[in-house]
Amino acid sequence: MAIKLTVNGRSSTVDVPPDTPLLWVIRDELNLHGTKYGCGIGQCGACTVHLGGQPVRSCMTPVSAAANAHITTIEGLAPEAAAPLRQAWVEMDVPQCGYCQAGQIMSAVALLAKHPNPTDQDIDEAMNGNLCRCGTYVRIRKAIHRAAAAKQQAEQNPDHEGGVSSRALAQVGVVNS
Repeated sequence: MAIKLTVNGRSSTVDVPPDTPLLWVIRDELNLHGTKYGCGIGQCGACTVHLGGQPVRSCMTPVSAAANAHITTIEGLAPEAAAPLRQAWVEMDVPQCGYCQAGQIMSAVALLAKHPNPTDQDIDEAMNGNLCRCGTYVRIRKAIHRAAAAKQQAEQNPDHEGGVSSRALAQVGVVNS
């Protein structure tokens, strides 16, 4: 069955059964390999993509449910949404094996779009179900706070280049002032 999709702003038509998991269409039909297969039962979050702006587990989402909706994969994230998180991930030494990182970033981008200044509880709720085999949960939380502070600082001072001030990081609990 021919199904029309819009992935990362590009229209495509795929000829697959309507119950094919979106993950396999993204990886095998559209050749986008940033979205990872983890568990296949929607429990680990490695396959997280945005469907209409909301994070979903693509291993459990039939491609037919994604027709006529905008799909964003890790490759298609807007630079202004992803860059602060990627930078914070590096600065907070989050990546270990790296396998979960695409799903973690996708969930974190959706969180920051909804809650620009998230609390620890907001982060824990949004990231629940994104498993990290290496156990970097504390660093992930700190990195999300750091990215939120960086985004806020950039919005307040668009000509500012460089990192986030210690004061801004202290306000979100990433460092002690």
